[in-house]
Amino acid sequence: MDKKLAIAIPASAISDTPHLREKTSKIGLIGRAAAIFRVNEIIVYTGSAKTSQIEDAALMTALLAYMETPQYLRKRLFRIEPQLQFAGILPPLRTPHHPLFSRSTSLRAGEYREGVVLAGTKDGLLIDIGVDKPALMREARFAIGKRLTTRVLREGEQVEVENSDRDQIPVYWGYTVSAHEHPFIELFKKGRFDLTIATSKFGTRVTDIAEKIAEKWTKAKNILVAFGAPAQGLFEIARDEGVNLNDKVDFVVNTIPNQGTDTVRTEEAVLASLATFNTRFEQ
Repeated sequence: MDKKLAIAIPASAISDTPHLREKTSKIGLIGRAAAIFRVNEIIVYTGSAKTSQIEDAALMTALLAYMETPQYLRKRLFRIEPQLQFAGILPPLRTPHHPLFSRSTSLRAGEYREGVVLAGTKDGLLIDIGVDKPALMREARFAIGKRLTTRVLREGEQVEVENSDRDQIPVYWGYTVSAHEHPFIELFKKGRFDLTIATSKFGTRVTDIAEKIAEKWTKAKNILVAFGAPAQGLFEIARDEGVNLNDKVDFVVNTIPNQGTDTVRTEEAVLASLATFNTRFEQ
């Protein structure tokens, strides 16, 4: 995929939610929205060294990664931990890398599957790709337990696969998750993203600058869209770090003009904003 879309989410988005079940539900809405609108990376930032935010960031990254992992690999890649206690309420992503069938006879050469290295043999590595028997990857060296993106080379009695670059897959292949434990404003350092957008109810109405955004969106290869939290928006976060948000990003936009509520929750802003960008800027 030529264009990469990243979103930055504050750990504080769930800080005002006391119970783990409700935190899990909120995180599930964010992950689901990201998948719907083909987000390639979710960055969870803390913005400060508060212990509560660090803990919430760890929870968010763990649950978002769990959501993104195909169901057939979750038991191999995740231990039973307290933070996953309510993972069962997370909505399924139903993205192309979460196939529903589990029979090797349904595989077709050329299709892609996520897998985990099970063991090494004299012929190569045995890979769990979510069907009724392990696939063989010849002439490859990876550690047992490593997750891989694979491409089916041969179906039949012995399924054979090769390691593949997920960036070369022609369909949306889920998101990665990372934690940003540095000052929030460092997300916008020049070099990584060639289009940066901050969302805020104090920003310019997206309809007023849609043409300018569209011009840059079309040319951009790496786009970052940042979100704040109801208790502290991006202007406040940037001001606490001693900078003016307008000076650090390409656009500060209001994607929900004339909102009928005093605040918009982060999970609501993500869905509304990505839907707006998808409608106006994606071809």
